[in-house]
Amino acid sequence: QVQLVESGGGLVQPGGSLRLSCAASGSIFSINAMGWYRQAPGKQRELVAHITSGGSTNYGDSVKGRFTISRDNAKNTAYLQMNSLQPEDTAVYQCHAQVFNQFGVVFNYWGQGTQVTVSS
Repeated sequence: QVQLVESGGGLVQPGGSLRLSCAASGSIFSINAMGWYRQAPGKQRELVAHITSGGSTNYGDSVKGRFTISRDNAKNTAYLQMNSLQPEDTAVYQCHAQVFNQFGVVFNYWGQGTQVTVSS
């Protein structure tokens, strides 16, 4: 079993910044991709950012140029630096990881989610 623990959410004023962390632990052979998704009330979950084990990244259109995803493979941790935050970024942010076991089978895991609120 694998656990994803997120941290770094909170309340920030428009134009401010936050940094989210997602640490994976447990029965990990290797981690393929890690990413962040978000869901605002009344809206569908959407991709925020995604990073492969090789460092290739992909971003949702609404966050391009403002958010940066990175990872520390040695720590099995992904980070999301969020700058120029706007009220429309308010959502529950959830970490996702694709984890290989020792048999090469991939499993998808999700964190519990962390609330990000952008408000004055």
